[in-house]
Amino acid sequence: MTADTEDLSALPFEQALAELEAVVDKLEKGAVPLEESIAIYARGEALKKRCEDLLKSAEQRIEKITLNANGKPTGSTPLDVE
Repeated sequence: MTADTEDLSALPFEQALAELEAVVDKLEKGAVPLEESIAIYARGEALKKRCEDLLKSAEQRIEKITLNANGKPTGSTPLDVE
């Protein structure tokens, strides 16, 4: 893991989440010098934002299935995102 905050736009959700968990673990253990803590905290913030953006995007793509009076699927409509 690098401590800088290079462009994360291509990072898949699972990888971003795993790296974020590693950052949290390091910070919780307190076994890194202050300057490195600040750098990995900044990286963690960027990873958190990436995960949130990917989750929001996935939510917007989810569709709910519409059913007819007999309970049979008739199609789908976009998820109502608040």
